[in-house]
Amino acid sequence: MSRRPGNPSRRFGGGGSLGGILHPKPRASPLVSILLVLGVVAVVVYFYRDSSGGINKVALSRIDGEMTCTSEVSRTLAYLNKAYGDSMHRVLHVGPDSCSVVSKLLKEEETEAWGVEPYDIEDADVNCKSLVHRGVVRVADIKFPLPYRPKSFSLTVVSDATDYLSPRYLNKTLPELARVSSDSLIIFTGSPGQSKAKVTELSKFGRPAKMRSSTWWSRFFNQISLEENEAANKKFQQAVTKDGYKPKCQIFHLKSYH
Repeated sequence: MSRRPGNPSRRFGGGGSLGGILHPKPRASPLVSILLVLGVVAVVVYFYRDSSGGINKVALSRIDGEMTCTSEVSRTLAYLNKAYGDSMHRVLHVGPDSCSVVSKLLKEEETEAWGVEPYDIEDADVNCKSLVHRGVVRVADIKFPLPYRPKSFSLTVVSDATDYLSPRYLNKTLPELARVSSDSLIIFTGSPGQSKAKVTELSKFGRPAKMRSSTWWSRFFNQISLEENEAANKKFQQAVTKDGYKPKCQIFHLKSYH
């Protein structure tokens, strides 16, 4: 799933009225336009820097209106631990910003974790680049077979990746994700009506996200013979309900192929 450079262009036809000819509108010089854009960027960066002098990514994501399911994964790790127990000891995360999820998983006792980043990571931090250099996180297009043997992991957790795949590719990718896990496949997806950053999506993912309903997903899972992991789903729901936590993304717990 390679990143496509967003470079939209529009052509504006000039008005053909006589008034437009007699009284042409003044046009701002390219230099003025560039200075205005740079000024806006400078103001945004100034107001959304964190205490260490770096850019506060959470604040910027709020400006875009983007709520990521990858951040939801990080917030629900404790509940996933209660639902899956020993299966959380060997986990593969697939999705954007996989380095952050893998880093948190590696801090857990007796937990081994790997990641697959489906998009370019040229803006990754030092920690992420280190994980990639060590082979803990790989950059790979998930529309093609994953570089892992069957049942290499207990769990495969996917976030912010399936929303950008058409059914044509989902037919290949989801069975592949289930193939490399021995226990379960957990999918975090956006909900219909959930706001997303349009410009950011087009430049990063090549296409806007497709928010599908739980009914659509249930039919699709049935079509490719993926069954719900009812026991794990029940434990997960009990854990989040007890804590009063309401996930912002849809979370599907599925059994791996056996």
